[in-house]
Amino acid sequence: MKRALIAGISGQDGAYLARLLLDKGYEVIGTSRDAQPSRIANLRKLGIHERIRLEPMSPADSRSVFAVVRQWAPHEIYNLTGQSSVALSFERPVETFDSIVNATVNLLEAARLLAQPARLFNASSGECFGDVPGGIANETTAFRPRSPYAAAKAAAHWMAVAYRRSYSLFACSGILFSHESPLRPEQFVTRKIVSAACRIAHGSKEKLRLGDVSIRRDWGWAPEYVVAMWQTLQREKPDDFVIATGHSHSLEEFAAAAFDAVRLNWRDHVIQDEALIRPADLRESYGNPAKAAKELGWVARHDMYDVVRMMSDAEANNGQIALQNAP
Repeated sequence: MKRALIAGISGQDGAYLARLLLDKGYEVIGTSRDAQPSRIANLRKLGIHERIRLEPMSPADSRSVFAVVRQWAPHEIYNLTGQSSVALSFERPVETFDSIVNATVNLLEAARLLAQPARLFNASSGECFGDVPGGIANETTAFRPRSPYAAAKAAAHWMAVAYRRSYSLFACSGILFSHESPLRPEQFVTRKIVSAACRIAHGSKEKLRLGDVSIRRDWGWAPEYVVAMWQTLQREKPDDFVIATGHSHSLEEFAAAAFDAVRLNWRDHVIQDEALIRPADLRESYGNPAKAAKELGWVARHDMYDVVRMMSDAEANNGQIALQNAP
């Protein structure tokens, strides 16, 4: 039986990845900062919380990381930990850097020093590319990060490359573009939009406040993206891959689709608020997944409109997760 350690199992990706690995027969160990029941809400929603071994671990504390990794000696480590909000990173840049970069280095070092080194997947981000001349980014596109979050993710990405080249560690990064699901917390704009649209459709008189609705992003379906994470570690040789749909849509299109799903016109319920505009935001961000398609056999099956529909369906069903839509 393979054993996998998921650092950051309490988040959206960690929960979906845990379910995927359990279905494949893995023993799954998940880490969270305090291993309290409140941290496993997503695992409960997916009905897998009793099948996970949960360990308290502080990813930025090397002693904490080494203790857990030595105890379980996993075959695979998935680094999904760290502060994950671009907007929040402008308010908490030091915390963001520590939670992403230091955690990544600690996990890389722990994986390297095992008697049988573990294979490690690092969750990188399409935000690392910044504004790309010509729009679409692939694995050879230069990083030009424009937020503290993106700068931290870029540093973590290159640390994984350094460990692969310097120590021959099987370390890979998935350069993940935006991917959503009903497990997204409402601090993320996609869930904020879908939740507000459903409340308004049920009689709420609120107005939804959004920043710049002209920005364009590559939105995919999170349960598909964790499949690519797993596939990345099953290869003969380690490498990095852009994981994306290959298409961009504006935030206006996302909002319009969410309100269309509840038979409302978004313009009647949305206020554009300049206070919500980030200090340095990307105009357009989308990735070219051709390498993942060729070498992993991975292709996104769901586009932005599918994502909105599935999130809206789940919201309308009191947050119940539509398991049939996940792999």
